[in-house]
Amino acid sequence: MTTPVLVLGGSGYLGRHICSAFGAAGARVVRVSRSGVDGDGVNGGGVDGDGCRSVRLDLTEAEPAELARLCADTRARVLVNASGAVWGGGERRMAEANTELVGRLAGAVAGLPDRPRLIHLGSAYEYGPADPGTSIGEDWPTAPTTVYGRTKLRGSQAVLRAAHELGVDGVVLRVGVACGPGAPGNSLAGVVAAHLAAGRDELRLAPLHDHRDLVDVRDVADAVVAAALAPSHAVAGRVVNIGSGRAVPVRALVDLMISLSGLPVRVVEDPALHRTRSDAAWQRLDIGRARRLLGWSPRRALRESVRDLLVAAGVPPPATVRAATACGPPNSHGKDSR
Repeated sequence: MTTPVLVLGGSGYLGRHICSAFGAAGARVVRVSRSGVDGDGVNGGGVDGDGCRSVRLDLTEAEPAELARLCADTRARVLVNASGAVWGGGERRMAEANTELVGRLAGAVAGLPDRPRLIHLGSAYEYGPADPGTSIGEDWPTAPTTVYGRTKLRGSQAVLRAAHELGVDGVVLRVGVACGPGAPGNSLAGVVAAHLAAGRDELRLAPLHDHRDLVDVRDVADAVVAAALAPSHAVAGRVVNIGSGRAVPVRALVDLMISLSGLPVRVVEDPALHRTRSDAAWQRLDIGRARRLLGWSPRRALRESVRDLLVAAGVPPPATVRAATACGPPNSHGKDSR
């Protein structure tokens, strides 16, 4: 595909992988971010190392006319909104980035004479709580229990309204918990990876009782490309779940990361530590609609995601760890103590 693609939030965790997936498919990609810097630290305004062009723009400050002009100037046929504020960003920040921006963006697209397809990345946290064993389909009640979930839901609703009332070719992808290389430091996987990279022997976390639908971030990117290629009549005005279709105990995720690192780490579950993301105990998405409408299914196993995450975070492979351990600590003269 040689389609011009505009990715908002293109320097973020999801955005970087989405830009790479479109680039690999032959698209002409423009990434937009507040810093104008890609994931490798390349300044905006030129062509980055991955062949994408970067544009600097504070999306939360951008007016509809500016957003419309950006679409027109880049001649975008596909517009991906991978921007947003995540956990810990504060309620006002989340409202600006997750709700208000999306409303302006949908309005800007509606006013264009040549409208691009709008692909908005929503979140599985937009759904209400589910009992263990439940598979959450797109018709599950949207009753989020967190500020993050509520602000994301309002953004998704703005895209759906624009599709149904204004004829915008818009689709919402509700994404589970993305996992894989580059996981942000405020996520559970990012916290554990940073701890392992630092070589600490004790890891203190909030209680690990929940189950989450973990999907590789590169599979998410592939789903976005599939959504861009799907016929308009199949996806316009629809919500499509993107996940693994499995509920993984978060304790199992942590244990797998430690096992693959080869490091002797003790996990302490501390009830005093606050869980910032959600108090929902169960998350498993029904991804049947993604298979039917997008021809998409996740391809990467959790073990592959975790392995690549650890490599990207700088965690040495187990063989290196074992060799270093066998040498033992240096003695007081800086020599091997054997």
